[in-house]
Amino acid sequence: MADDAPPVETPDPRKGMPSPQLDKTAFTARFLSRYRDPAFDDLRAELDRIAEVAWDGYDQGRKSPVTRKAGPGFADPDYDLSVDWIAARAMIEAAQARHDDKGRPPRVLLINGSSRSEHTCPGEMSKSFRLVEIARAVLEADGVETEVLDLSRLASEFGRTIHPCKACFSTAAALCHWPCSCYPNYSLGQVDDWMNDIYPMWVAAHGIMIVTPVNWYMTSSPLKLMIDRMVCADGGNPDPTLTQGKDAKKAKAVELAGWDYPRHLKGRVFSVIVHGDVEGAGNVRRSVSDWLRFMKLLPAGPTAELDRYIGYWEPYATSHDALDRDEAVQEEVRNAARTLLEAVAAQREGRLACAGAELESPRQK
Repeated sequence: MADDAPPVETPDPRKGMPSPQLDKTAFTARFLSRYRDPAFDDLRAELDRIAEVAWDGYDQGRKSPVTRKAGPGFADPDYDLSVDWIAARAMIEAAQARHDDKGRPPRVLLINGSSRSEHTCPGEMSKSFRLVEIARAVLEADGVETEVLDLSRLASEFGRTIHPCKACFSTAAALCHWPCSCYPNYSLGQVDDWMNDIYPMWVAAHGIMIVTPVNWYMTSSPLKLMIDRMVCADGGNPDPTLTQGKDAKKAKAVELAGWDYPRHLKGRVFSVIVHGDVEGAGNVRRSVSDWLRFMKLLPAGPTAELDRYIGYWEPYATSHDALDRDEAVQEEVRNAARTLLEAVAAQREGRLACAGAELESPRQK
């Protein structure tokens, strides 16, 4: 804000939505429903005792029951920060150090956005996973460190969850913490959140390749969950003590005093590959690419952004056979990986030209 600008009154957070609070009977029934298997019958007394403790945590709202003082480097060193958040922050700092180490080989994060897997109901791998593997072979042959983020595990692996974004940013930018501090929320049973592992994957990477199918004209639901939760990487507040945790009015005051919207992933290079069966591939590719550009990631080049149909209007039962036959799309994926690799190398050496990349926008989020 300009020095001579009049002070802006901090608005009160708007209230009025109906309460989601459960009474003890409803909470206990919902908590115990996950132990419906008769194998638990001999443990009902123990489960009842556990449910009683869980109810107390829920009723008292113990979101982060284990904390420690923030310490030096924070606006309020005496604030009690969640140890889970402190650990997540340490992982991000280590990932950033790995990213910045010029002595290490380039690193690319490959993201499989499909929820399909032979390890759950569909009984068959996804074409997205196959395309990721095609790209990985190209990258690893050139000595690139690769990491695969397989989002299908949200549907096939026990305790693997990405909880939905709560849209803190829309209340005030400073209320959205980097990394996200909304989870885990022990009082609501919102645990096993994968994002604290996913954030360092993005931070450590020099290049990102996202491969996704079209699901109903849009990205897959696992990919969209991750996209929403990446909001804190683009303008999020790295110091929760500034807002005393989740104090909405304090966060509004911090933003109105002048927020610099730190772009925590700025400068990484991206590739996007979208495949569909009938409609929507171009729209999904544009929306994902636009999202990455908005976060100040850099496009690797036109050949690294691909939208194609595999087995157009053909039976789903033979879609893998269609991919086998489509050698052109396989080679296009290889070319996307080659383009990403070239752009990553240029970016690390300071040779990647992207006109306007360093200009500050007069409008933020």
